[in-house]
Parts: sequence; structure tokens; C-alpha cells
Amino acid sequence: MASAASAWAQGFFLTGEVKDTQGTPLPGAAVLVKDHLRLGVTTDADGKYCIEFPHVGPWTVQTSFVGHGSESWSWTFERAREQRRFRLKPGTNLQEAEVVGDGRQDMTVQRIDPKLAGKVPTPRGTIEDALLQAPVNFTSELSSAYNVRGGSFDENLVYVNDIEVYRPFLVRSGQQEGLSFANPDMVDRIEFSAGGFEAKFGDKLSSVLDIQYRKPTEAKTRATASALGAQLQHDNVLGPVRVNMGLRYRNNGYVLGSLDETGEYRPVYTDLQGYITYDPDGYGPWEIQALATAAQNQYRFIPQTRETNVGTINEALRLTVYFDGQEVTQYRTGFGALAADRVTPTSRVRLIASAFRTDEQETFDILGGYFLSQLERDPGSDAFGEALGLQGVGYFLNHARNDLQATVLTGSARGSFTRAKEAHLIEWGVQARHEIIDDALNEWELVDSAGYIVPHPEDNIGYTDSDDRPFQEILLQDVVRTENRTASSRLMAFLQDTWKGTWSDGSEWELHAGARLHHWTFNGQTVGGPRVHAAWKPKWSMGTDSLGNQVMRDVVFNLAGGWYWQPPFYREMRDLAGVVNPDIRAQRALHLIAGANYRFDWHGRPFLLNAEVYHKDLNSLIPYEVENVRLRYYADNNAVGRATGLDLMLNGEFIDGIQSWMRMSFLRAEEDLTDDGYYDYYNEAGELIVPGFSFDPVATDSTLVQPGFIPRPTDQRFSMSMLFQDEMPGAPEYKVLLSLFYGTALPFGPPDFSRYKDTLRLPAYRRVDIGFSRDLFLGDRGRLKKDGSDRAKPLEGFVALEVFNLLGIRNTINHTWIQDVTGRRYAIPNYLTSRRINLKFALRF
Repeated sequence: MASAASAWAQGFFLTGEVKDTQGTPLPGAAVLVKDHLRLGVTTDADGKYCIEFPHVGPWTVQTSFVGHGSESWSWTFERAREQRRFRLKPGTNLQEAEVVGDGRQDMTVQRIDPKLAGKVPTPRGTIEDALLQAPVNFTSELSSAYNVRGGSFDENLVYVNDIEVYRPFLVRSGQQEGLSFANPDMVDRIEFSAGGFEAKFGDKLSSVLDIQYRKPTEAKTRATASALGAQLQHDNVLGPVRVNMGLRYRNNGYVLGSLDETGEYRPVYTDLQGYITYDPDGYGPWEIQALATAAQNQYRFIPQTRETNVGTINEALRLTVYFDGQEVTQYRTGFGALAADRVTPTSRVRLIASAFRTDEQETFDILGGYFLSQLERDPGSDAFGEALGLQGVGYFLNHARNDLQATVLTGSARGSFTRAKEAHLIEWGVQARHEIIDDALNEWELVDSAGYIVPHPEDNIGYTDSDDRPFQEILLQDVVRTENRTASSRLMAFLQDTWKGTWSDGSEWELHAGARLHHWTFNGQTVGGPRVHAAWKPKWSMGTDSLGNQVMRDVVFNLAGGWYWQPPFYREMRDLAGVVNPDIRAQRALHLIAGANYRFDWHGRPFLLNAEVYHKDLNSLIPYEVENVRLRYYADNNAVGRATGLDLMLNGEFIDGIQSWMRMSFLRAEEDLTDDGYYDYYNEAGELIVPGFSFDPVATDSTLVQPGFIPRPTDQRFSMSMLFQDEMPGAPEYKVLLSLFYGTALPFGPPDFSRYKDTLRLPAYRRVDIGFSRDLFLGDRGRLKKDGSDRAKPLEGFVALEVFNLLGIRNTINHTWIQDVTGRRYAIPNYLTSRRINLKFALRF
């Protein structure tokens, strides 16, 4: 999501660097704009910064860094871009410091540190790793999908350079998913909103992730290699042309080898991206930007065996499966965008044209023969833990031949202009999008479990073959055979105003008010509504300091709300049988959010505490089932829902000079399907026979049962995440980063697509990863030119040892359902990855 700073930014840029008097860059130094709580940044790993301003000024900025002095500069813009280098003297401890994790307090927006995306020790290796700093829940370390405040991943907007991006349509497991769109090494800024976002952002129910790629300021190259793959990223400046390019290769076979299903894993994910900007006049009004990507995620798997032990001391079971066959899944994606920016002192216009194309194939035939065995439970027996006898035996065959091609063409124009200098910023935008999707689905499964599919002749009276024998009919399960082609267009528009002021007591306020419209030609529906956000920063005194200066309490209160619609995309339109519903309608959420941000010092170190309470009223919902990371929709607006919760986030310097983050979230997300009633049948004695059947021949009475509100599939009542960084005293080149995530049990149920039965709970998801690193500095870093710039660029890098799943916890992603000889069904858990050690090496030159 665009920052508050960039909301006011209309093309005036201040760039530069902050170093000490020896020429050493100061990463994380604060560059603050006087009297403007919206503006202000922290420097990157090279001590560089860039701030956007809404008008020519005059402006005053102040730079500061812990353990150093401060420096100020005042100026008025005479051209669109100005540069300023700062040199801070060491030895002065400041009474004020900037918290790196979130540079603003006045928005329901969080600024994410992009540098952490490449440092967090997880098997994903994607930009979503950095979202551990935000109120985001993950259910699998193999997937970049995430849930926000009770919503599914499909309810999240993701932008790269103001262009919406997509994930593969056919992906059904984290193993297949591969690399997400954004390249972490190319990112300059990440901002995230968990709700209450502005009207200028699109139409989804839950969240916005806004990613901006970097405009290079100098030539440099970064190379990274590990046991999971390699990345190469290059920045260059060629006169008016700036080039930011990245190449990624990843192979997760090493991590996937820790799963219960053994076999030959060959997942290969490759991605090439380029972001090029051209400013013909140097600092003129026009700038041309081009973004292009080409990616292929290919997943090959030849399974061999699986052995899983489940149960308790009272009933211990072992599932053993022998496989034949293979799976080949691949997603080929191409994306291109061209943008033109025109900036004047009071206005900005941005034109964007983009094209997205995905070609996806999913092919597998997996035959499995399984044995469900009872285990010896007596610890004193020599055969303790060994199989004693068979509880069930059977076979299954899973088949798929799925092909999907999707093309999305988009053209948009957006702009803004200031009115009455600082008082108002008016933003507007229009967009037209055309979508063409061709989908051919052919998938089914066959399960023969202890005679489960053996037909009975009495059930086939009147049907015989040529030899006058009873007709033997074998029924497949979960059959989907369809061919769909959809072509539709969307027209979108927004208008919003932002203004600010100061009360007579000196307290500051800001107000954002806007509205969106969205028209979809597929069903002719037009939706939209207002979105409002207000912020108030009171002028509360904390007393005076030792010099008699008044110290103000740094707290900001926020209130946001609005109507958020989500017209369906293709996945929501396709039902469980693969048929597209022509009458599908948009889902709707009403957001109500109240929060407060409080900056404070603790033991002389800066911290930021953020608290938000929210409620979402949901209507016209499209229910869905979760299979690993695949969502299968009912393609009907037959549910209403609600989500209520509290997010608490704290970030700051738990260790002096080193940032860390903690987050706790409480959530309750429910939905009520309007047509999920079922009958309970009773015999003559009034005893319940079997619930949930549409008819029972021996029943004498029945009762209609309405399940009412049941948990949504993302109803994770409590979750917690932490990113803790530290470095060795006296040897700061040695660092450690600890990543922790805990989420309580998610709902699940039997695989019969009866949502009211999905009230069982998975085990809690628990994950601890840790990384140890040593910074490498090769070359002369102290030699400076007369103008203060570096004479020789050093060769820098790091080497890291990462331990994935440090505690060796076996998390459950879903279940395989097995039937024994008595007809009893067992939910056998499918576990995620075990402990793995990874060595990573990076160089920057």
C-alpha cells in the first residue's frame, strides 16, 4: 500500500546519503521533515535515502543516528530533484530516535523493512517472508500464501509499481507453488495494510501489499547462493537510463526430502525480471518506466513410499503407502508494463499499460496401495511400536489433465493535484481491464477401501451386460470434467481527497475521504462505496527534560472504515464441479477499525507500540473448502459472515541499535451458509439413527437442523509472530536472527463438501527458524574523495548458517481420509517439512 508520504508526494524528491565523518554509511539513520509527521524515512543498508515532497517548500529536514550528533538543512525546491549528503559526528547521544520498523503513525498502514526479506531464515525465500513483521498468518512454510484478519489469500491485493499481480490459478499445494512474483533483491519499499485502506486501492475484502521496485542510484551487483538456489541482481545507471534487473533460480528438493512421502523431487523455479526507467531531461517533467518478467515454476515428483504413525497410546496406527506414477506441474508466466509519469509543481499524471499471461498445466497419475496397521502399544514388549495386524487395506488412483491459459490486459490513468498548497491533495484514477480465461479440467480420484466401491447386484436391478450378469458399476469420486472460456471487462474509478490541519491547542489532524466504483460486464453489476480515515495527534505534555524543555507524548489515534467489494475472479466463479456460475455476484465487507500508535523510549532505546481493534461485517460471501493451499469455491453467494479481532504490535531496539518485532493477534471469524440445513432422522423409540442424511427408510420422524454460524476456514483464534535480531558485543559482524510463528488450530472436516461439518481442528501451527551470519568486508572502505564520496567501492557480503524448523515440530497441513474394514474413517495427517540446515553465501560489489 502506498505510504502516507507518497500520498502527498507529487514529484519533488530529496535524495542523498548519511555517513559518519569517516565516510562509513549509517544504515537506519532517521531523516525527518520538520512539522510534517507524514514525511520522513530511514536510510537503507548503504546509508542512502529518498523522500518525496508534495510541493516546492520551503522545507527543513533533520538527520540523526543513535550515538551520533544531528544535522539539519533548509531549502526550497528549484528543480524536481535535489541531493544532500549528511556527515554526522559520533559521540553524542540523542534524546530522540526514529523507530525503523514503521516510519509513520497516522495511517492504518505499516511500512515493512524490505531488507529482512532476504535475511529471514525460511524455506520460502520470497518477499512474503518480510510480512512476519505484520498482522499476517501463514499456514505453510512452503507457500507464500497468507491470511489477514479471517480472509483467504484470494482476498488480498498485491501491487508491484502500482500494477496488480496474480498467483497461479491451478496451484494446489505449497510444493508446487515456487517463487512469488516480486523479487526481494529489487525492492525499494514495502507497505502493508490489514484493512481500512484508501479508495485509490482496488477491490478486495482484506488487505493491500504495495511493493515499489528500486530506481538505482549507482552501479552495483549482488549475488546470493545457498543449498536451495541462487540469485543475481544488478543495478546500473547509464546516463538518463536506470536499470534494475534480477535473476532467480530455486530448487526446493532438499527441503521437500524431509516430507513423509519419499521419492524423487525435482522442483525447479526460475525467474528473470527487469525494471528500467528513462528520464530524458534528467530532472524534467516526464519519466518513462518499463517492467517485464518471465517466469517458469516446474514441479516434478515421482513418489515411492510413505509411512506415517498416528494415534495415541490407546490406539496407535501406522499408514504405509506404496506409490506408482508421477506428477508434472508447471506454470509459465509473462508480464510486461509500460508507464509514463508527468510531474509539475502542483500535479502529477501517471499512465500505465500492462499485459499478464499465464500458461499452466497440471498432469498426474498417482497409484497408491495402502495398509493401515495397528501398532503394539505395550512399552514393555519387544515389538513395541511395530505393526501387529491390518486395520485396513486399499488402493487409490488420482488422475488429472488440467490446462489453463489466462490473459489480463489493463490500461489505467491516475493523477493528483494539490489545492491551497498543503491543505488538500486530490487524487483520481480510472482503469479498464479485460480478462480472457480458457480452462480445461479433467480430474478424478478412485478409492477402493475395504470394498468401499464394490457394487451390489441388488442396487442394479434391470441393468445387465451381454452375458445376463448383474451390471458392475464403478463410481469415481470427486470428478471434474469441464471446459470453460470466459471473457469479460472491468471498469474502475476512484476519487479521494486528503487534507490536514492543526487545532488551536497545537494538536494535529488529518482526514482521508474517497469512494470507488467497479463495473463488471460478466454480470452487469456495479458496486462501490465510500472509504474514510481520520488521524489525530494530540499535543500531550510529559513534563520537561533536564534542560527545561517541554517533552511531548508521541501518540496518534486512528479511525477508519468503509465499504469494500470483491467482484469475483475466475477461481470464485468456478464451482466444485468446475462449472462457471453466470449469476455470481460481488462479495462485500464493511470495515470498522480503531487504533492507536505510541512512540516511547525504554531504557534509552526507541519503541513503537501499535494496537488496532476491528470488525468486518461480511455479506454475499462465496464459501470455499481448503485443500492444502488450493481453495475450491461453491461459486454461490450463499453466506454471510463476520470477523472481529485485536492486533497488538511492538517493534524497537530490544538490543541497543538492533531492531526487532513482536506481534499478537486475537481473531474470531465465522460464516453462516443460508442453505446448509440437514435432517436428523429418528426411529419409533425416538432414538437418533444417523444425522445428516436426506432420507432414511426406517425413520419415523425427522427434524430440520440449521447449523447457523460456523468457523470460517481461516478462523485462527490466536496467533503470534516474532523477529528478533542480535549481534555479538564487540564484534557486530556476527549476527543472529530468530523467527517464530505460532497459530492456534484451524478448522477442517471430512472431504464430503458439507461445510457445516468443518468444525474439527488441526493441531496448532508452530514454527521456529534461526539464522547465524557473519558480515564480510573486503576492500578499503575508508578512502574518500575530496567531495566526500567513496574512492573505492568495497566488496561486501555475508555468510549465514540457517536452521529451518529448529525444534523439529511436525506441523499438519491437511489430512488423508482412510476407511478400515469396519467402515470407520480415519483422518491421517499430512505433515509439513522437518528440520533442515542451509548454508547461504552473498556478495555485493
